[in-house]
Amino acid sequence: MTTTETLRHTEPEAAPTANTGRVGAGVFNPRQLLTSLPDALRKLDPRHQARNPVMFVVWVGSLLVTVFAVAEPSGFTIAVAIWLWFTVLFANLAEAVAEGRGKAQAESLRRTKRDTMARRLVEGGEELVSGALLRVGDRVVVEAGEVIPGDGDIVEGIATVDESAITGESAPVIRESGGDRSAVTGGTTVLSDRIVVQIATKPGESFVDRMIALVEGAQRQKTPNEIALTILLSTLTIIFLLAVVALQPMSTYSGSRQSVTVLTALLVCLIPTTIGALLSAIGIAGMDRLVQRNVLATSGRAVEAAGDVSTLLLDKTGTITFGNRRATELFPVGTATAADLAAAARLSSLADGTPEGRSIVELCVAEHGLPAEPTQAERAGESVPFTAQTRMSGIDIGGRQIRKGAASAVRAWVGEQGGVVPDEVHEIVDRIAAEGGTPLVVAEGPVVRGVVRLSDVVKPGMRERFAELRAMGIRTVMITGDNALTAKAIAGQAGVDDFLAEAKPEDKMALIRKEQEGGRLVAMTGDGTNDAPALAQADVGVAMNSGTMAAKEAGNMVDLDSDPTKLIEVVEIGKQLLITRGALTTFSIANDLAKYFAILPAMFAAVYPQLDKLNITHLHSPNSAILSAVIFNALVIVGLIPLALRGVRYRPAGAQALLRRNLLVYGLGGIVTPFAGIWLIDLLVRLLPGM
Repeated sequence: MTTTETLRHTEPEAAPTANTGRVGAGVFNPRQLLTSLPDALRKLDPRHQARNPVMFVVWVGSLLVTVFAVAEPSGFTIAVAIWLWFTVLFANLAEAVAEGRGKAQAESLRRTKRDTMARRLVEGGEELVSGALLRVGDRVVVEAGEVIPGDGDIVEGIATVDESAITGESAPVIRESGGDRSAVTGGTTVLSDRIVVQIATKPGESFVDRMIALVEGAQRQKTPNEIALTILLSTLTIIFLLAVVALQPMSTYSGSRQSVTVLTALLVCLIPTTIGALLSAIGIAGMDRLVQRNVLATSGRAVEAAGDVSTLLLDKTGTITFGNRRATELFPVGTATAADLAAAARLSSLADGTPEGRSIVELCVAEHGLPAEPTQAERAGESVPFTAQTRMSGIDIGGRQIRKGAASAVRAWVGEQGGVVPDEVHEIVDRIAAEGGTPLVVAEGPVVRGVVRLSDVVKPGMRERFAELRAMGIRTVMITGDNALTAKAIAGQAGVDDFLAEAKPEDKMALIRKEQEGGRLVAMTGDGTNDAPALAQADVGVAMNSGTMAAKEAGNMVDLDSDPTKLIEVVEIGKQLLITRGALTTFSIANDLAKYFAILPAMFAAVYPQLDKLNITHLHSPNSAILSAVIFNALVIVGLIPLALRGVRYRPAGAQALLRRNLLVYGLGGIVTPFAGIWLIDLLVRLLPGM
């Protein structure tokens, strides 16, 4: 930020404080299983099951065994049929619970929608029309107490707006024309003043409508990774199907012919039913975790891309540092004392409404006990406002002329007053700039009193978070309009890997393309129309809800809280989604292998006694082994639903460490759990007649 920008008399909306908490598990309430049961039953429709190849095989197998249970009833066949249907039902339940969260959120959003009447501007005045009749380009007037009838941009006026119906944040926000905070959302309420809004979306395509569709899951499509995993699971299912079919002639040859019920049960236990049942729920829950943090993703692809991001572009102001620079230190020069400089700096800042000006007054009050409010005599003084031409502000009072501003501007002014700026001032100014601060020189007439340091304050915990990202293999790049010297100093304090100084929109685009050419995925945030091209180019573009409609249309995520630091959380949520899917896939495959070695020895031990040595859990009989495995196969899905919905707790680590954890926890767990679970169930099943 240049000195001119620092002294500009505007105050942007304060950036929210960074959330430095780790991304943990989501919320899961066991009651959701019961409330989602009707939806799970409706999903037994074969047309729905056909969308999931693995579970469709289970559905067909359940139907086949049911037919045999009716034709030749036996306790074993009926029990297997019942538990096969439970397997399908529990898979449906996982998806229904995940979708149920979205439906609840969608219903809450629907309550915010109503047919709002709009005051549309027409030639010669206004006309009152239904909000549903508004078209793109229409201009409407909205005053205090009225609801904004549709999404658009403010083209005239400034107002405070209550966005709590959309964001959940009760504090009103300021929206104004001609800047990056001009976008307004239909359904929000104007609390003060009068604005003219130009409608930017068609009826039924508003931001709220899209939010409803997204959180409800109506527009959820499988991501590339999900499709690839589905193909893998389908291939494994076909392989196991051929293997099980081949067992029939082998068992006939060995004199232990197996029934269709046994072979079907064996097939269901061997194919990857666990991950097949939970795959859809994992994807839905990943988007839900974003919604819980007030971030809307336009597709699951964006969430996955966030998990694979290797370069993170972050704006300095509001993301890495707090939104406004603050006065942090006074440097008197010449014969002036610290008290002299504080008095002059305070006087020159009393009429300065910028955050920087107010921070100078606060510093002088805190360190030198000066009054915060101007005295009657000081009110009589003539304030000198900042202009882009003079790059100074100050006050003329009682024959005294006091100015503060950019070093070059004050140097020229002091020269006009017949004074000379000491070399000491130049040294202080250069040192402050080299350290990443902004120097403001204070002069009274021809005499320079000293220099005020304005500092960018790096948000607490940012260095630690960037270190965690580095451990994950993510490169962080700070983007700023500051000169290279200042940018380097701030980058060093924050701990980012690189920086782009004096950045213009085309520079951001060039940087993103350069990173992508190297095979890296890039994420960035933005809120202005000038950010739209870069947001569209980035693999993950998070647009601020407070920004322009152009930015929100270009990005593939929208942060309702307009907190730029949330980009780090978005990346962590994406990684949590990928880790959860990988962990449960590892568990499922290990689980299938363990069930194979737990069941087959018990099935063929009567024909091949040597196999009894492999029956380490000492299962009672072939029938009890098969039924126990089928029951375990169904129950393990229910047991993993909370993990699929909450997600595996994310801890920043490298790919090698994550792989090691997956293999140790979920791989080893997937091997041990079936042996223990099937053995315990077998202890109960063997008590049933015919086992």
